[in-house]
Amino acid sequence: MLYEKAPAKINLTLDVLHKREDGFHEVEMIMTTVDLADRVWLRSTNDGLITIKTSERFVPSDRKNFAYQAAELLQRKYGIKKGVEITLEKSIPVAAGLAGGSSDAAATLRGLNRLWNLRIEADELASLSAQIGSDVAFCVHGGTALATGRGEIIERLPIPPNCWVILAKPAISVSTADIYGKLNLATIQHPSTAGMIDALEESNYEAMCKAVGNVLEPVTMELYPQVITLKEQMVKFGADAVLMSGSGPTVFGLVQHESRVPRIYNGLKGFCPEVYAVRMMGGRHILD
Repeated sequence: MLYEKAPAKINLTLDVLHKREDGFHEVEMIMTTVDLADRVWLRSTNDGLITIKTSERFVPSDRKNFAYQAAELLQRKYGIKKGVEITLEKSIPVAAGLAGGSSDAAATLRGLNRLWNLRIEADELASLSAQIGSDVAFCVHGGTALATGRGEIIERLPIPPNCWVILAKPAISVSTADIYGKLNLATIQHPSTAGMIDALEESNYEAMCKAVGNVLEPVTMELYPQVITLKEQMVKFGADAVLMSGSGPTVFGLVQHESRVPRIYNGLKGFCPEVYAVRMMGGRHILD
């Protein structure tokens, strides 16, 4: 039995540059991991089967599950005859814009790399993971990074300035494909990716707060007014910067002073069933 931590991510920036010939969007995103994580337990078996166990009823236990796809990918690529029992202890909200499924897949790849003694380098694991989903490559590495292409091209960035992150997810689920499908590339206001990179390189908290931006946010807010309400309340309660993560619906607030955290957290609990106060992690995963 082997354990891997699968942390959530937030988007400090999310920009869409154009529609690609393959049907995907060319993106430019700066992401970082936060200390809200699923636990992934892996037990190797001799029957060649992949089984998923989870107490979360909205998480599939078949090939639709990214962790299942990760194990199947390694079996196929490296001719592995062993099977694996994957137990997912979910803490990251489902369909929330926090890459919970992608992080579970990445943790499965890292864990099976150890459990099956495959000795695959992190960059190769990340490259393979693009076959599963666009966020998995980032999640293989973790830390803070610029993701381009479909999201699979990863460039490491400095750890963000130390701060708290308040996460609030309304009781709705958002389809990423639907949000991208409704995005009007001609009218979006692009965030400053370069400005965010400068802020991270200078460890400038105020500049980081000013540079946050997500082109998907207006699309999701038009469809789901709850996201607007959460943003407004988070600003009202004193967060330094507020943004939707990914395609939503989770909204996060950056908070530098710990004394403000209880007020924001408690205030949001009146509007939202799922609220978390966590820290940024920043550092990359280390592969043994």
